[in-house]
Amino acid sequence: MSRPLAILSRVRLAALAAVAALALAACNGQGNDVSAKANQPLSPKMISLMSEKDMAPQNPILIRVFKEEAELEVWKAKNDGSYALLKTYPICRWSGELGPKVKIGDRQAPEGFYMITPGLMNPNSSYYLSINTGFPNAFDKSWGRTGEFLMIHGDCSSAGCYAMTDEQIAEIFALAREAFAGGQRAFQIQAMPFRMTPQNLARHRNNPNMAFWRNLKQGYDHFEVTKHEPKVNVCNRQYVFDAQLQPGQAFNPSAPCPAYTVAPEIASAVGAKERSDNLKVAELSSNTPLAPVRTGRDGGMNPVFLAKLNGEDNAPARMAYGQDNVPAFDPANVRPPKADGEVVAAPVRPGAPAATPAPAPVASAPARAASTPYPNGTAAPTAGSTSSLYTRATTQTASADTGVAQASALMGAAPIVGSGGFGN
Repeated sequence: MSRPLAILSRVRLAALAAVAALALAACNGQGNDVSAKANQPLSPKMISLMSEKDMAPQNPILIRVFKEEAELEVWKAKNDGSYALLKTYPICRWSGELGPKVKIGDRQAPEGFYMITPGLMNPNSSYYLSINTGFPNAFDKSWGRTGEFLMIHGDCSSAGCYAMTDEQIAEIFALAREAFAGGQRAFQIQAMPFRMTPQNLARHRNNPNMAFWRNLKQGYDHFEVTKHEPKVNVCNRQYVFDAQLQPGQAFNPSAPCPAYTVAPEIASAVGAKERSDNLKVAELSSNTPLAPVRTGRDGGMNPVFLAKLNGEDNAPARMAYGQDNVPAFDPANVRPPKADGEVVAAPVRPGAPAATPAPAPVASAPARAASTPYPNGTAAPTAGSTSSLYTRATTQTASADTGVAQASALMGAAPIVGSGGFGN
């Protein structure tokens, strides 16, 4: 057997062993019931959908989550290796507000880039089935952020998590299980505050989290233009994407970024997208109403579920997901988000500046650190350029948390803790 085939064989055997461990985990729970939940087969409808999109069940997956839209996307590699959208799921419940999770107990659903290994799949969940996001990751730790057991799970109940219906999480869990069985060692979750469109960036241009969100958008853009999972590293307490280092160098999440390059074809495409988006944001900012900057909010719920709870029918929203019916859930067990007036607003962290409108994209590019070259084949921005993707200005090192408010009350609810201990 050739060396590449031998390596692939070992990877697949390791993945299969990890997936088998999911079933064995039932020994620690409710036996056959737990095993049955974790090993539900993909439906014929899902298999057919994959076939239509030139995908196979064992192909790798990637997940994107959008808070404001309350949607979760599962992307899957086609047989040519590029990713395409497989299915969009309405999120039944998420908690907190737009912005990153900062500390344990703030009830914030996380935002960022997370890698999911088989060990983060929980078949013995208190919330039907769950996938641990792995929060805090290296980026979060570099900022001293705390929390644990931040999940994507079932039961439509959230305290810092992204909650789906049981039916939805069973299908998502099965898609991940099959990808692991096919040899994928880890899949990426990209958790965003909203879809990173110029319209949304213009609406939220005064939000104190914008510097952090601009960093997330860089990874979002890498995926958008390549349709391949971006390689993620952390240095200088920032995410960097598809970076190539010189031999002997390494990334340190809390240290200045070493010199790195990005493949010219990727750098060129991402830079062009960023320049185009920045111009659109500048154009839209003059007549786009600002989204309110709120603190201490109680999260959100997709309109299809809100309509169901209110005894209404949101047909346009249902049809957007290609579903004749709202995914099954028990309205009696679901607590909808509280209205803003019912939530105690939290004070801004001492020392944090008040939220002010963000300026339009700068007319000239910021200075880059001398130690960080631009990617091969990518010219440095010139005067009048709106691109800042590959700059290392010292002003970019400000805390991504600047201006983020801490939740001072837990909305009157006790922390949700089960056999998995969720939502801290």
